[in-house]
Formats: sequence, structure tokens, C-alpha cells
Amino acid sequence: MAPEVFVSNDQDEYEVDSARWAALASETLRAEGLVGEVELSVLFVDAAQIAVLNEQFLGHEGPTDVLSFPIEDAPGPGTATGSDASSEPTPGNPSPAPLLLGDVVICPEVAARNAPEHAGTYDEELALLLVHGILHLLGMDHEADEEAEAMERREQELLEAHFRSGAGQ
Repeated sequence: MAPEVFVSNDQDEYEVDSARWAALASETLRAEGLVGEVELSVLFVDAAQIAVLNEQFLGHEGPTDVLSFPIEDAPGPGTATGSDASSEPTPGNPSPAPLLLGDVVICPEVAARNAPEHAGTYDEELALLLVHGILHLLGMDHEADEEAEAMERREQELLEAHFRSGAGQ
């Protein structure tokens, strides 16, 4: 069973291809070894909305490009959830609830502004931010130099695989 990805575009200034970003999110989760019933929300918001979230949850003033809000503890690779073949429901053992991974909130306005000096194009920046946000939900971080290098390396591997497959076109 493929991960379920809900995408909401709550801004109207920048174009957002919801189906494209849902596909990348699903592909990223599968590449990270998540199988079974996994749910993720991806929200595209304006600068004012993300600024409120940034201040409320991180204590930082102003808009940012991406925020991640985990709902449950970060799963490990190969986490089997929901009703995959190894966890068929039986009497007295119902199917487990889906893993509610969390929310990735992206601001297209900030992404568009940062893209030329960061990922290159607007679409490449959105792809990077989405993968970055998902990796945060899966427990990766960039507080220490070693963690940052590992996270950046994994982001690039996932993005290269995505664009190499032609899915990113």
C-alpha cells in the first residue's frame, strides 16, 4: 500500500502542482523504507501564515521556507504500518491504525525568493523543501555539522533519483 499524501494549497500567488508534490512525497517516503499505511500532509501557505507558525512554534520572527510538524515519533526505515501483507487483521487483532507522520508546511513565496541562490529554479526549490521537510519528520536534523552533512547528502540522493527517473520533469 502506498503512503497517503494530502496536499493543500492555501495560497494563490504562486503556482503549485499538488499532484506532482504528492507524488514526490510518496516516492520519498517509499525510498526511506516506509511501507503500509502512512499519512502525510503537505500544506502550501502564504508568507503571513508561515510567519505566524514560525513565531508560534519556533519563536522566530518572520516567514521561513519550510516547517515540519511531526505527529508521532519518527519511524525507522522499513517500518511496517497499517494493513500490509505481514499485518493482516485477524479476529482479536484488528489492523493497526495508520502512522500519522505529520505536516510539512511550505511557503512558495519564500521558496521563489530563495531559489536563484539555493536550488536553482522555483520547482527545484519546492522539491528540495519538500524532501527536507519529510526528512525532518523522519528524525533527521541539521543542528550539528555531521547531521547537516548527512541530511544534505540524503536530500541530494533522493532528488537526483527523482529527477533522473523523469518524475521531476
